[in-house]
Amino acid sequence: MKNIYITLVFALFAFASNAQIDRSVMPKAGPAPEINLKEPQRFELKNGLKVLVVENHKLPRVSIQLRIDNPPIAEGDKAGVSSFVSSLLGNGSKTITKDDFNEEVDFLGASINFGSQSAFASSLSKYFPRIIALMADAAINPNFTQEEFDKEKEKFLTGIKAEENNVAAIANKAQSALAYGKNHPYGEFSTPETINNITLEDVEKFYSNYFVPANAYLIVIGDVNVKEVEKLVKKNFTAWTKATPPSFQFSKPSDVQYTQINFVDVPNAVQSEIAVESLVELKMSDPDYFPALITNQILGGGGEGRLFLNLREDKGYTYGSYSSIGDDKYAPSRFRATAQVRNAVTDSSIVEILKEIDKIKTQPVTEKDLANTKAKYIGRFIMALERPETIAGYALNIETEGLPKDYYKTYLERINAVSISDVQNAAQKYFTTENARIVVAGKGSEVLENLEKVSFNGKIIPIKYYDKKINATDKPDYNAALPEGISAQTVVDDYFKAIGGKDKVNAITSLVLIYEGTAMGSSIKTEEKRTADKYAMTMYMNDAPMQGIIAKGDELYMKQGGNKMPLPENMVADMKNALGIFPEQTFMATGKAKLAGIEEINGAKAYKIDVPGEVVSASYFYAIETGLKVKEVSVTNMNGQTQMQEADLSDYQEIDGIKFPSKKTASLGPQKMESKLISATINKGVTDADFE
Repeated sequence: MKNIYITLVFALFAFASNAQIDRSVMPKAGPAPEINLKEPQRFELKNGLKVLVVENHKLPRVSIQLRIDNPPIAEGDKAGVSSFVSSLLGNGSKTITKDDFNEEVDFLGASINFGSQSAFASSLSKYFPRIIALMADAAINPNFTQEEFDKEKEKFLTGIKAEENNVAAIANKAQSALAYGKNHPYGEFSTPETINNITLEDVEKFYSNYFVPANAYLIVIGDVNVKEVEKLVKKNFTAWTKATPPSFQFSKPSDVQYTQINFVDVPNAVQSEIAVESLVELKMSDPDYFPALITNQILGGGGEGRLFLNLREDKGYTYGSYSSIGDDKYAPSRFRATAQVRNAVTDSSIVEILKEIDKIKTQPVTEKDLANTKAKYIGRFIMALERPETIAGYALNIETEGLPKDYYKTYLERINAVSISDVQNAAQKYFTTENARIVVAGKGSEVLENLEKVSFNGKIIPIKYYDKKINATDKPDYNAALPEGISAQTVVDDYFKAIGGKDKVNAITSLVLIYEGTAMGSSIKTEEKRTADKYAMTMYMNDAPMQGIIAKGDELYMKQGGNKMPLPENMVADMKNALGIFPEQTFMATGKAKLAGIEEINGAKAYKIDVPGEVVSASYFYAIETGLKVKEVSVTNMNGQTQMQEADLSDYQEIDGIKFPSKKTASLGPQKMESKLISATINKGVTDADFE
């Protein structure tokens, strides 16, 4: 009985407490907590290096950050030279080899990284004297060798080639180049020509000109003593030769005179990359800096942003839509509203983005939106204070951005002081739909017809066209006539003839293909077994089976170990189009294949055959000159996401009278994996047990 009464008392207490709280009203925010940021202790070397030290003895760790605060540097016809400096710095020094340097850093459980005008190191505080010595030695006495330079050049050229058809990379390049101009430091980009222009002497010259202490800051934070830091810094950095970087002028970019679409045709694109962008003059020291940040956060700063809620949650156009606003004391920065969208809704997405930008300019935001956004910023700020690198960044910003000493101590007050009218004023000042540049990289043959009809506020938005090198060009011609008598069937017939003849192809009853490559340091092998109506693929990593796909009859499922996972029915129907000894035998029999046109693949023209599907669509490319298949692409659309897989096929070799591509270069996420043909076995080595 006693327990019953106790329970009843607690229940009544809880009811009374709830009755006194109106949960429909957001609680009033309490006073902003006091922020106690430790003031850095400062000293400066005679060579100009400025040092900031923040003692923090909570953990036995220390971080060291070197930042050279130079203005933007134009690299011109040697664009990419700064990347060489970044890559080659840290390869040991003139006094210690690269291998010995890396081995010692690893042994101490530390890390040291370099940029073209920066460096960062972290370690246990007991190793601080050695780590700062290694960092200084590598920074001041770099070991630039021809051997390492040649390796980096090969990597850069490979990377540029890999990005030639990467829609995101093309879009990013176009957005910056069009906003600033290709001759501006923020708009230039590396090409094979600029990389090949660069020599080891250019790298050394760039380093000697710009990796200098005149604008350099060294920030040390952690379990250290300022007197010890001063002693070690003087010991290790005094030898850094005093110098000032060269100065030069570059033209100031400006927004376009009228809103326009700048379109870059990327024929292999399965979705469009959209950026509505404009230039902004914003510095951290500006009085409306915080209102600008808050305004951007409300518009598109995350999953609760208006762009995200509109384009993803309401319309289902994209997996996410966001906006950003930058600040820069040397040049204009950018406001950008971006999205990756399906080809079919490219035009609609542009209109919705413009609507949201216009809305936040013309209609005051709600108290709720403003309060929620402030709460996010405050939470992030307080959480960030736990990280030493954050404190280092704050100390550096105060030094380099002309900020008052109490800038971060009063950060929360500044955020809380932002009003609804401040937000609207910031939107009107920094966001524009009147002089916006709308950069779209996508598949013109599928999106241009609708893009040409896009209107906003009663006006058709004109389009300008650019190639992948961001040069102005004419509108792509997608109506070029195919040669007379060419059809999907003739292209496939020519392909069978090129690989050995239709009679030999039809005589194949089973086929086993094994390809092997390397990715992420592991051996990746795929084994395909095909008959006219069955298919089995197994993927191995380091010779251990990882997963597979089995198709027979009406069954199609993934297999992992002893587990079988059936694929969705609509996906099964589409994937069956690629079964058979050769997929061409199957997709031609379905009647779905259509000749889509001519495209350039790796510098040569090829016929393209599309095989559409509800979930999985495929495209096959056949070289006009040889008839051989040179590329396969599959596109999967599920749950609002689009995924593309592609493989270049080359170096055909003949096995038992049939030619097979001996090299496949396939996409593996953001990486490319090159696989070699290990074996092709015709009419043997396949049993019914392989499809269980």
